[in-house]
Parts: sequence; structure tokens; C-alpha cells
Amino acid sequence: MSRHIVPLLFGLIGTAILLWLGTWQMQRLEWKRGVLAEIEERISGPFEAIPPLSVVMPDRDRYQPVALIGEIGSEEALVLVSQKRIGAGYRVISPYTLNDGRRVLLDRGFIPVDQRDADRTRLGETVEVQGNLHWPDDRNSSTPENDIAGNTWFARDIDQMSEVLGTEPVLVIARNMSPPDPGVTPLPVDTSGIPNDHLQYAITWFSLAFIWVVMTGTFIWRQRKGKEGTA
Repeated sequence: MSRHIVPLLFGLIGTAILLWLGTWQMQRLEWKRGVLAEIEERISGPFEAIPPLSVVMPDRDRYQPVALIGEIGSEEALVLVSQKRIGAGYRVISPYTLNDGRRVLLDRGFIPVDQRDADRTRLGETVEVQGNLHWPDDRNSSTPENDIAGNTWFARDIDQMSEVLGTEPVLVIARNMSPPDPGVTPLPVDTSGIPNDHLQYAITWFSLAFIWVVMTGTFIWRQRKGKEGTA
């Protein structure tokens, strides 16, 4: 019996750790679901005016629904993206001048690659926009630097875009436009791009716990069989 104590303890401790990790991931899953629910509620909340630049706070104002009236400028920043079942294309970011004279960045939506050079100018046309404030985190360690001269952007770097397009460093992601934006498909803010992999992690840890138990039981069984064979 003493021969089995060490592998049995090793098996019990390992199983307990793996079960704890799986349980922790389930707790994280519930926490993340709550966070996503809060974001969804925030996104679909009542529309407000854009707060003054002096009091804008990204952590507080991210996803805030806003309603705007103004004109879309002729300049564009084209951000290279890819859409499922469609392929590569661009997000069209334009300056938007509100009726009070403020200029902000407006993410108008998606165009396919072959529409890059199409004319989307809407000068002199009053456009009502419903959307959400956002400070996207598009850049990671492998993201190339933006090709400003060639107007191919790889990330929505708000400070850089606002400098190039002559706006405040504030981005509105369009949800609806009136009149609609011809040839541009809105890409409203949602939670689909926010990862929530905790369930997969939990399943992995629980599966490993099961395998650990089986391996421990098999090891002890083989020890006993070996001992009986030498008796």
C-alpha cells in the first residue's frame, strides 16, 4: 500500500489544481458575460450630444451613443480590413463638421477593395448620423505602420488620423445615416470582436483533470498488477 501513496497524492493534488483552474475559468466566464452585457446596454442606450473635447474621457465615454447633424468632408482615411464572406476592403474614415463648427472623425463603414477610388463626396449635404463614440484598439505588435502618403491605414490611430484630417481626436462609429451613405456599409459598434474564450479554457482544464485521474488510476493499477505478478 505504501507504494501507492505517493502517486495517489500526486494524482489527487494534480486533479484538485486542474479542477480549481476549470472552476476559476467558469467564474471568469460569468464575469465576462456580465461585462459584455453592460457594454451591449451601453451601446444601445439613449443618444446624446458629443461631450466637449475638454471633458471627453475615453474610459467613461467609450460606446456612448451620439446623434449628430452636420456635413461630411471630402477627405478620407482608408483603413484596410477584412469582412467574412466578402473579403478585403476598407473602413472609410472622414472628417465630419457639426453644425456648431466642431470637426470630429466619422467611421462611415465598409467598402470593398474595388470601390477604393469611387467618388463618395457629399459636400454641402446635411447628414444626420446616429452612432457611438469609440477608441478602438486596432494595433498590436505585428501591425504595420500606416502608409499615410498612400492613404492605406492599418489601424485607426485616432491621434494620427485627427492630425491628418484636421479634426478633434474623437471618433464616431456610424450606425445609421440619413440620407444613407451610397456604397458604404455601416459597421456599427458591437461586442462580436471582444473575445470570450473562458468556456473553452474551462473545458480544457476539466478535460485535463479527467485525463489526470485516468492516468493516475492506470499507473496505480499497473503497479498493483506488477506486484501481483512477482508474488
